[in-house]
Amino acid sequence: MEEPYSLEVDNQTLAGTAEPGTALLWLLREHGRTGTRFGCGAGLCGACTVWIDGTPAHSCDTPIWSAQGRTVTTVEGLTAAGPHPVQRALIEHQAGQCGYCLTGIVMRAAALVDEYGSSLQENQVREALEGHLCRCGAHPRMIAAILQAASERP
Repeated sequence: MEEPYSLEVDNQTLAGTAEPGTALLWLLREHGRTGTRFGCGAGLCGACTVWIDGTPAHSCDTPIWSAQGRTVTTVEGLTAAGPHPVQRALIEHQAGQCGYCLTGIVMRAAALVDEYGSSLQENQVREALEGHLCRCGAHPRMIAAILQAASERP
């Protein structure tokens, strides 16, 4: 039996009904937030990373009910006012290969850059990206791009 939900996603209220235990990921994708990707379904690969109240979270194993009353930001919401500095740097460094993991990495890296700014260190970036599976081998370019974006912040 479906239950009602109402969530604030990218400064927009999403409301409807869903089966109990439905993952936030599926709700987001049904509402056009297709930048949030399904990878493993167990919160291990990072492809589904969004922000919940400004903190990176795996949407594939987050039930809708746990996000009610909180603010959810997807990659589409992050870029509503134009590309985030992390996105610009990733493009400049040609750090994206297939792009499947990239939106989750953007969300994780943008949170780091926003939190630490120019004081962000390489070891912090490496540690944060440990939970993001990328099979293309683009991590060295991604790390360089993220550090560049951070260096441009106060």
